[in-house]
Amino acid sequence: MRFGLNLLWLSLAAGATIRSPIATPHDGSRVYRVKAGRSIATVHKRLAGIASDYWDQAHGNLDVVIPRDQIHAFEALELNTRLLHSDLGESIAKESAVKRKSWKRQANDSQDPWFDSYHPYDDHVAWWHELQGSFANQSNWTSSGKSYEGRDIFGVHLWGAGGPGKPAVLYHGTVHAREWIVAPTVEYVAQQLVQGYKDGDNVTKAFLDTYDFYIFPFVNPDGFVFSQTNERLWRKNRQPPPSNALNQTCYGRDINRNWETNWDADPRGASPNPCSQTYRGVVPRDTPENAGLDDLVRRIRDSQGIKLFIDWHSYSQLILSPFGHKETLYAPELGKWTKAAALMSEAIRAESSNGTTFTFGPSGAVLYPTTGSSVDHIYTIGRAEFSYTIELPDYGDFGFVLPPERIRPTVEEQWVGQQVLLSILDEDFFDGEGPAILTL
Repeated sequence: MRFGLNLLWLSLAAGATIRSPIATPHDGSRVYRVKAGRSIATVHKRLAGIASDYWDQAHGNLDVVIPRDQIHAFEALELNTRLLHSDLGESIAKESAVKRKSWKRQANDSQDPWFDSYHPYDDHVAWWHELQGSFANQSNWTSSGKSYEGRDIFGVHLWGAGGPGKPAVLYHGTVHAREWIVAPTVEYVAQQLVQGYKDGDNVTKAFLDTYDFYIFPFVNPDGFVFSQTNERLWRKNRQPPPSNALNQTCYGRDINRNWETNWDADPRGASPNPCSQTYRGVVPRDTPENAGLDDLVRRIRDSQGIKLFIDWHSYSQLILSPFGHKETLYAPELGKWTKAAALMSEAIRAESSNGTTFTFGPSGAVLYPTTGSSVDHIYTIGRAEFSYTIELPDYGDFGFVLPPERIRPTVEEQWVGQQVLLSILDEDFFDGEGPAILTL
């Protein structure tokens, strides 16, 4: 690690790996990619009572978890499929081996192991404290409030020459707990900003001298901790169901369906059912995580303005812009957003050793209807000039359960993309209507 005291994050007991104490019910389960084309709704109906979870729906495919006792029934459907995980429990056990830290001086930056494994939540918090402390004169520790279980929804505010108060770049991540690759991605971007500035890199200095950066790596800390200790594939926060819900065992609300904008604009965009993975809540902003972030967004909007907002997610390799609640509603800025996304995508593909490609365009058109989402709300209410959801890799064989060896290439590619995007935010590079949906 390059910042601060050049400290090396090592596991306890001389680099030993510590198994995460996840109690997984997924031993023997399989994950399949079903090639559904335009028949996704029909496939959903055929899988009722067979699939235990739906991971992703993109590119005409549906990624589904099939429990061991339903594999025969699934195969009898004779769908067009590809096997992603032959034993999901085994894949989780391999991926979920986390490393505990201790502190030690490091002489060789190339040996930094932080981005080679996943880490416990408390170690992530310590990492961010060290980063902020290494840049103390041009940063502060901030918070948007508390989670349902009382954890701090912390962030770091970075700025360059002339002090704070410039137009804001707002990053937030780990909204959905099971998306583990998001935290190291946001951490790598933050580290490169800080270290590049301290090293006198002219490009990085220009970013921090032009914009304030507000970085919130764990919007859903309760869910993330639960995903590390109880259920690896947990998605929502840990809020109990409403008192009048028929099923009082269905915990959690989807923070990214709880924003005020277009909260109930389309019944396909979120669910009123507390047992659903996309449960929107009873009313907008009824998750403490969302309410605190919304207040923060409005304060930044009124005090300095929001130049760029990115909500980091996984997986699917997508760069999504507003709007999400309608497939055919396009914002006036779509051409500009599309061109910027194209340049970002091209840079990532050029950096990638395996040609990582991203599809980009309006969320509702590219993916599926989503209501009450951050990308729409922070564009509409927060008045962000650029507003994106980035769905990180993988779209190959792993999905949410991305092996540790894929962390470093993923985060390095994203930093390359961010350098391009941050370099063009103030350029008058848009010269007319561009295509709405592209894959590069």
